[in-house]
Amino acid sequence: MVKVDEAVVREVDRLLAKVYGDRKWRRHAEPIDELIATVLSQHTNDINRDKAFEQLKRRFPSWEQVLRAPVRKIASAIKPAGLANQKAPRIKAILQRIAEANEGDLSLEFLEEMPTDEALGWLKNLPGVGPKTAACVLLFSFGKPVFPVDTHIFRISKRLGWLDEKVNEAKANELLDQVVPNEIKYRLHLNMIAHGRQICRPQNPRCQECVIKHLCEYFRKRKEAGSI
Repeated sequence: MVKVDEAVVREVDRLLAKVYGDRKWRRHAEPIDELIATVLSQHTNDINRDKAFEQLKRRFPSWEQVLRAPVRKIASAIKPAGLANQKAPRIKAILQRIAEANEGDLSLEFLEEMPTDEALGWLKNLPGVGPKTAACVLLFSFGKPVFPVDTHIFRISKRLGWLDEKVNEAKANELLDQVVPNEIKYRLHLNMIAHGRQICRPQNPRCQECVIKHLCEYFRKRKEAGSI
């Protein structure tokens, strides 16, 4: 259960925007590119994901070629992302489903006209696509008002006390999407990730430098314990 009201979320957004910038939406990538790149990012880091994606696109310049390629060749191309033998058949199955839904056309542009909830549901029905992956596609490729929760946002939200300790990432996507106002979802998503990388790190967080420490349960508890 989320333990935060909208005013607190807006204050965190305001303070992080002063540090990391007022992000305006722009399309990051074509929808299928965004989808496959996010699938590749599962259980790996951004550097390995990017290597795998670039290698895949270099060996197969079109998604039609990926769809026709043997799974073993796809797996070879995406090896830097790890779990290639799991991700390769998943990617091929995703492309097959998109083609079937689109009379053979490999495009996700039809999601633009769908209501957000319906578009999320459609994407989550694809093989291996969970709430975060679906939300990333809709946020970054279409600017739809969704709030993907990655590992940085998940960690910060728990430290702030926005989420119970028992809440998993999949549930966190649903809960935080309900309390983050639509008009700040894009900016807050990017700025929380930046904050997680630079300040609110998994190990040795730089709490004293944090602009939202006065709103953070983790900081309060560390201070009370004398560890800060």
